[in-house]
Amino acid sequence: MKYLSDNFLLHNKAAQRLFHDYAETAPIFDYHNHLSPRLIAEDARFDNITRVWLGGDHYKWRAMRCNGVDENSITGTASDEEKFSQWAKTMPKAVRNPLYDWTHLELKRYFGIGQLLSEKTAPAIYAQCNEQLKEKSFSTRNLLKKMNVAFLCTTDDPVDDLSWHQQLNREKFAITVRPTFRPDKAMAIEEPVAYNHYINALEKVSGIAINSYATLLEAIDKRHAFFHENGCRSSDHAFETLTTDSVVPNEISTIFSFARSGRPLNAGQVLKFKTAMLLELCRMNHGRGWAQQLHFGVIRNARTHIFKSLGPDTGVDCVGDHPLGRPLCAFLDALDAAGQLAKTILFNIYPADNEMLVSIAGAFQDGTIAGKMQLGPAWWFLDQKDCMVRHLEALSGLGLLGRFVGMTTDSRSFLSFPRHEYFRRILCGVLGRDMENGDIPRDFDLIGGIVRDICFANAKNYFSRDADAS
Repeated sequence: MKYLSDNFLLHNKAAQRLFHDYAETAPIFDYHNHLSPRLIAEDARFDNITRVWLGGDHYKWRAMRCNGVDENSITGTASDEEKFSQWAKTMPKAVRNPLYDWTHLELKRYFGIGQLLSEKTAPAIYAQCNEQLKEKSFSTRNLLKKMNVAFLCTTDDPVDDLSWHQQLNREKFAITVRPTFRPDKAMAIEEPVAYNHYINALEKVSGIAINSYATLLEAIDKRHAFFHENGCRSSDHAFETLTTDSVVPNEISTIFSFARSGRPLNAGQVLKFKTAMLLELCRMNHGRGWAQQLHFGVIRNARTHIFKSLGPDTGVDCVGDHPLGRPLCAFLDALDAAGQLAKTILFNIYPADNEMLVSIAGAFQDGTIAGKMQLGPAWWFLDQKDCMVRHLEALSGLGLLGRFVGMTTDSRSFLSFPRHEYFRRILCGVLGRDMENGDIPRDFDLIGGIVRDICFANAKNYFSRDADAS
C-alpha cells in the first residue's frame, strides 16, 4: 500500500468504511489549542512556510536538535529558508515519529504536495508552499475553514482583555472561537520575582489591590466572571502533582504573604499553595458551570540553558513520573464531597497512568452528566500511534469509549489540524480490526455512530451545551 494513500493506517475493509463513511467528513471540535486569537481576528497571512510551520513549534525544534541542527538554524537568526532546509534534512530521519506523518499530511492536505520532504526536495517544496501562501485562501480563517473546523477554544491568561475574541464575536465569524481560562501564572509562586510581576499585572486589570490571599482570590474570581461574560466555558490547569496534606487557610495566607514580600519558599509550601489555589479555581469552575481540563505530570523546563534563553514551551520538557493516584483522588474527593466537582478531563503524560486514570474517572462519575469525568486524549508526548492505541484500549476496557470527547491538537500552528485525521484513522483502525476479528459487532450503525460521536458530537455536547445557551 502506498504511503499516505486514501487508506493510510486503515488495514481492512471495516476500518476503511468506518473512516470514509463516518469519520472523514465530520467537523472538527478542537477544545484545546494554543492558537493566537489575534491572528484569527486579523485574518493574518504568512510570508512563507517557515513562519506558519516552524515558528513556535517546539515539537519540530526538539526533533531538529536530535538531528544535530545548530540552535541558530532552529530558533536563532538564520534565514527562514535555512530553517526550512534544516527541517527538511531532519525529515528522513524521523520515520515512524508522528512528526513525519503530520508533516506529510499537512503538505498534502493544505498544499496538495505529495512529495516526501527531504534535503533534495526542500527547495521546490519551499517555493511551491510560499507561492500558495500568497493567496487569500491561505489566510488564518481560510486555513481553519479548509479543515472543516467548527469550534475551537484558545488558551488565555486571566489578564488577557479578550478583545480579539470580542471582535470575532461581533463579526459573527462562521467558526466559533472561545477563550479558555488558563491561570497557571497565578499559581506559579515558586519564582517570587516573576510571580509578583504577574500579580501586579493581575492587580491592574482586575482593579483590586492584591495584598492578601483573600484579595488574590477575589481578583481571580473577577477575571473568571469576565471570561464567563465573554463566552468562556472551560478552564485549563497544568501542574506536576498535588499534596495529600491538609490545606489550612491561615497557612496558605501566610505562604502567599511570604511570596508577595519576595521571600523564597520551600517545595512543601509551594505544593500546598498550588493545591489550595487549584481547589479554589475548581470551585469557581463548578459555580459557573464550566468544564475543567487538568494537565499533569510534565517535567517542565528541564534544560535550564534553553529555558533561560528562550523561555517556556521551547522543547525541553519531559515525561514525568510524579506520584499521582492518591493525591488526585483526595483532591477530587474534596470537591465531590462539597458538591463542587465540575465536568473534568484528566490529561496524563505518563502512559502507564492510563488505566489508573480511567478507574479514577469512573469512581467520580455521578450520573448527572454522561461522561462527566473523562480521560483526556493521548496528548503531547503520547499523541503518536502506539500511545493512541494504548489509550483507546484502556479507555474502552475500563470506561465507556462511546462517551469519549475525542482528539485535540494542543498546537500553536494553523497547519496542525490534520492531527485530527491522524487520530481518526487510528481510531477506525482499532475498531475496524475488532470488527473483522469478530471481537465487536459488525454493525456499522452502532460502531460508525460511536466513531462519529467521538469525532465531533461528544465534544460539542460536553463543551458547548451551556455556552450556546448564554
